[in-house]
Amino acid sequence: MKIALLGYGKMGKVIEKIAIDRGHDVVLKIDKNDKSFDISKADVAIDFSVPAAAVGNISMALNNKVPVISGTTGWLDQFEEIKTLCKKTNGAFIYASNFSLGVNLFFELNKVLAKIITPFDDYNVQIEETHHTQKQDAPSGTAITLAEGIADVSNYKGWTLSPKNEPNKIEIEAKRIENVPGTHKINYGSEIDSIEIIHTAHNRNGFGLGAVVAAEWIVGKKGIFSMKDVLNIK
Repeated sequence: MKIALLGYGKMGKVIEKIAIDRGHDVVLKIDKNDKSFDISKADVAIDFSVPAAAVGNISMALNNKVPVISGTTGWLDQFEEIKTLCKKTNGAFIYASNFSLGVNLFFELNKVLAKIITPFDDYNVQIEETHHTQKQDAPSGTAITLAEGIADVSNYKGWTLSPKNEPNKIEIEAKRIENVPGTHKINYGSEIDSIEIIHTAHNRNGFGLGAVVAAEWIVGKKGIFSMKDVLNIK
């Protein structure tokens, strides 16, 4: 498989190594200052860039009939535009706030716990996410996905970034600490006890592996997909 990397920062370099180890060729490595290249020679594009570049990168791939997966967060106010373009071009697209296989299992566990605990209104939920200081968006896309998963099966009406205290919204606290790949904690607290689930990434390899697995899966397909499709999670 021939891969174009749209964004060649820390994650791009991790994905490159994993892709090569799995027998693939990285035929393009596009950094923010690169202008002239032919993306059509790739079988699939993987976008781990920055919010300001993501929509342009994804659009370029779709317009050139190259299936694309994106793990860039912070641009979802334009998600409907990308969905429309994908349908118009009869393309293939996957967006995930987190491609880690473990995190995607964590998403499903989060929904199950939220559904079980919703009838017990003594418990209030809070989300805490911790990432490296270079991360440009807050809260993380993963934390937002977790909050949306809870809201879908509970009485909460969306989320808010701490320290705002808005009734009926899930409070997310975002911390930035050097050299932390990503930790997400969901806490259900009452006056008598607390229930917590935590996912801790030890390095970026899980994100990179999931991205390459998704790229392998999407080649030859048409449509808009998620990691639930890739992992066959019903």
